Amino acid sequence: MSLTFYLDKGASLDPEAPCLTLDGESLTYGEVVDLSHAVARALRRSGVRPGDKVGILSANDPTAFSCVFGIARAGAVWCPVNPRNAAAETAELLDLFDCAALIVQPSFDDLVAAIAPDLPRLRTVVRLGGDEFRGWLDAARDDPSAEAAPPDDVVALVGTGGTTGRPKGVMLTDRNLETMSAITLMSYPFDGRPVYLALAPLTHAAGVLCFPVMARGGEVVVMAKPDVGRFLELAQRHRVTHTFLPPTLIYMVLGHEALDTTDLSALQCFWYGAAPMSAVRLAEALDRIGPMAQLFGQSEAPMMVSTMSPAEHRRADGTIATERLTSAGRPSPLVTVAILDSDGRPVPPGGRGEICVRGSLVMAGYHRDPAATAEVSAHGWHHTGDIGYLDVDGYLFIVDRAKDMVITGGFNVYSAEVEQALMAHGAVRDCAVVGLADEKWGERVTAVVQPHPGAEIDVDELTAFVKERIGSVKAPKQIELWTDLPRSTVGKVLKNEIRITLSETR
Repeated sequence: MSLTFYLDKGASLDPEAPCLTLDGESLTYGEVVDLSHAVARALRRSGVRPGDKVGILSANDPTAFSCVFGIARAGAVWCPVNPRNAAAETAELLDLFDCAALIVQPSFDDLVAAIAPDLPRLRTVVRLGGDEFRGWLDAARDDPSAEAAPPDDVVALVGTGGTTGRPKGVMLTDRNLETMSAITLMSYPFDGRPVYLALAPLTHAAGVLCFPVMARGGEVVVMAKPDVGRFLELAQRHRVTHTFLPPTLIYMVLGHEALDTTDLSALQCFWYGAAPMSAVRLAEALDRIGPMAQLFGQSEAPMMVSTMSPAEHRRADGTIATERLTSAGRPSPLVTVAILDSDGRPVPPGGRGEICVRGSLVMAGYHRDPAATAEVSAHGWHHTGDIGYLDVDGYLFIVDRAKDMVITGGFNVYSAEVEQALMAHGAVRDCAVVGLADEKWGERVTAVVQPHPGAEIDVDELTAFVKERIGSVKAPKQIELWTDLPRSTVGKVLKNEIRITLSETR
């Protein structure tokens, strides 16, 4: 199933309905379909062939996202490039992806000019908007409009987060994204025609969530740049039914003065994911925002390894189900999840091990990296790198990344558990826990804490607060107060940078 299916399905329901909206101006489904055909013809005229890689470097923009479907119609492979990446990282990804063409917003002209000489396989650069873009499309206006399919069913090539080491290219097939979309539609409420608000980058989770929305003829309201106040304004104005934000931005929503006077009554599903969320702040969001919905996945198994619908956040009597707020939901209907030990054997029920996945959600492999593909596919399972367990009700709990577990005094301490305890303190806005080398303990549990603006934190009092909740072995032996935490371009905390900084200041 090509990526064009989702757009064409929406157009079949109502070609005049708004499809992509920015600043009050909409492209209808019919207009986006026409634009996608024009882009496909122009790409073929530019020498792009089925299976070629085509990057898009743009902030959130309806025309740029329409080009995704044009790439698909040409049988080429969509390569989303995060516009927040540094120039060197963008060049590295385009080289890794073997991109033959790049569709770029003019605001990135200087960046492209600087990196293009080092990208010999990049034959075509297309600037979005203006006369140049229209001329590029018009030159192919009379060309035949035959659609093609990629020769190996890979429809997208996505860079891993790159938080450590060289990023990899994740090969996603049409079946992967079809599975993800099917899980989305069967696991979360979709009552009527959805209106989806996209603040997070369309190059990542916010983008692929557009596909199931479009399959139902929904409207995607696009935000060109992050602005929490504007987010709340648009959610009320457009009667938004669905949206997605990572926890860090949800914390900003909770701290915004306009939240409690914003009408969010149309919301059916406010997805959160991409990083662990504080159970305390999640409970607050359930009271003040409404229907929160979790998703857990990764680039290699996009979005929907496990899901937790809004209804599952509450018990039958309507009270908040605090016992499962730290879970990642239940394994989704089209995915098999197992908890395996280091030898690939299932651990006993409730036991902790690596979260491993099977099913048509799992990627085809890493681009030009068979060794890494074989490593992550050991024992016939996709290995997520996350440590977790399944409880008696089938809820999945993620206790840490395997590489982030701290071994202190012979005990395994999972950083996520310590972070949850820290986040329960009213003055803590965000935090990260790492292990640092220690002569006595082997590793010492170390926390970097970001206070709420204007809040004062007494380190000794915070340490005692955590000890009361999880005991002295797991409590941090060192707490540092930082005004902000280093983050990747998709908002993930860069623990490796924290370790390096703390080690250098010892």
